[in-house]
Amino acid sequence: MHKTEGGLMSLLYRRLVGATGFSLQGLKSCFRYEEAFRVEVFLVVVLSPLGLYIAASALDLVLLFGVMFIVLIVELLNSAIEAVVDLASPEMAELAGRAKDQASAAVMLSMLLFVVVWAVLAWQNITGVAGN
Repeated sequence: MHKTEGGLMSLLYRRLVGATGFSLQGLKSCFRYEEAFRVEVFLVVVLSPLGLYIAASALDLVLLFGVMFIVLIVELLNSAIEAVVDLASPEMAELAGRAKDQASAAVMLSMLLFVVVWAVLAWQNITGVAGN
């Protein structure tokens, strides 16, 4: 077994700091280069106060914010897939196109989930109709 200098806590701290740095770089990069991601971040900022109003419970709040973050997560993965495909296959290729289309479809499905959850919870909590 490989022994690390400084012990386990030092290793965990270094990994946590390193991983956080790379993650922040990824968020900045996606925000800078991907218009769709910027639009989705804007929607999160704009819709967050509405989510606080719509939510009738902590569970509702988790659902409303959870689906917003699912869209952002899937968009990050879609952007990463597109970047790797473009790097590996700059010319038109059927498999490259299929990979990009499927990643785009994942974004579309996450957005559909977002719309359904928000619509159901908004309707249920604003009209007072129980979801049973």
